[in-house]
Amino acid sequence: MADDRIIVGLDIGTSVIRVAIGEVDDEGALHIVATSARPSAGLRNGVIVNIEDAKDAIKAAIEEAETKGGVLVNSVIASIGGLQIESQNLRGVVPIRNNGKSGSSAAVTREDIEKVIDIATAINTPADREKIHVIPQDYIVDGVDHISDPLNRLGFKLEAKVHIITASKSIIQNTKTCMLRAGYGLDGVMLKTLAETQSVCHDDELELGSIVIDLGAGTTDVMVLINGAPISTASVQVGGNLVTNDIAVVNAIPVAAAEKIKVEFGSCWPEGISKESDVDVILPGVGGRAPALTKKSEIAKIILARMTQIFTMVKQAIKKNTSDSINELAGNIILIGGGAKMEGVIKLAQEMFRTSSVRIGIPESLGGVEEEYRTPEFATAIGLVVANKGLVNLRDNRRKSRKPAASGDEKKESLFQRFRKLFF
Repeated sequence: MADDRIIVGLDIGTSVIRVAIGEVDDEGALHIVATSARPSAGLRNGVIVNIEDAKDAIKAAIEEAETKGGVLVNSVIASIGGLQIESQNLRGVVPIRNNGKSGSSAAVTREDIEKVIDIATAINTPADREKIHVIPQDYIVDGVDHISDPLNRLGFKLEAKVHIITASKSIIQNTKTCMLRAGYGLDGVMLKTLAETQSVCHDDELELGSIVIDLGAGTTDVMVLINGAPISTASVQVGGNLVTNDIAVVNAIPVAAAEKIKVEFGSCWPEGISKESDVDVILPGVGGRAPALTKKSEIAKIILARMTQIFTMVKQAIKKNTSDSINELAGNIILIGGGAKMEGVIKLAQEMFRTSSVRIGIPESLGGVEEEYRTPEFATAIGLVVANKGLVNLRDNRRKSRKPAASGDEKKESLFQRFRKLFF
């Protein structure tokens, strides 16, 4: 299999590292040919704290996927998230150039669009931070808004609203160092929630306004989208690991045993547990203490308290960053990550957010090993592959030493497609 047809998504999670390998065929269709999931090491709350341990874990995960897919990986797109991410909504305005014809309107050019984006993003970024994404939210021509693509539209003034995402330079550098020491190149980093929208969100959800919530082990990451673009990016430093810790502390059992109980019997909605399903749960003995019994409903009460806190913090983060825009949301709340598989999570989210429009995010079907990747845990890894399908064309162009075809011959693109072309 030709290396230049391969795209590799690397989801560096707090508890698990996941890899997805995609191949673009001669017709331009994307297929997932291999995946892997291995325990993480050297990470805390989604941040690399021990480069050597993280490097070994990453290498093991990639090598497993290479073996399963019969491919050789040269480079990857890595996810980034957690509290090291910050975002801003900014605005820029430029006059539309009219080629010297005073008093007459002019058609918006690609140069006008690039200039207004440059002006909107011309902020003083702190020395320790790096812009990783610049996403156009909306264009306005002479006061007329909600224009997804202003190219060739007549007017005098062009405005742009953009969403800028920055990350800690040290975090990015640590990721690069890990990849180099593991023997792989880094094609780039991508915000995990942005990648996830590419694999689990439908077009109508993006347009109507939806919330993506990634229930991870170390952190819970959130993205709010309206009119096809993000308006808020946030993260709270509470995740599934604290749920496990609560079970361990309350029942005085090892963390490993608590994790096993959470996975096998965990529910965050005690009211949904019937008498028939309220099974006994064996608590292992410690230090010679005899094993004990508890009920699934008792474990659920412990989990409910922490999951309620997580959703409360998510709501607070959303309200802080979106203000009145939250009232415009008419799509869905989409739950992904390992926590999305917990029994009762949809019911709890519906109760907390006072809406019935909650669903679990499952990556789209891309053929290949679907039984492995069509789960909420693989939303990030698959999204990284889907979002960066254009890397294959870029490699082709570099190999052939020629530029891409003029954009005037291309079909109309979505906001995210234009974002990837212009800024990725």
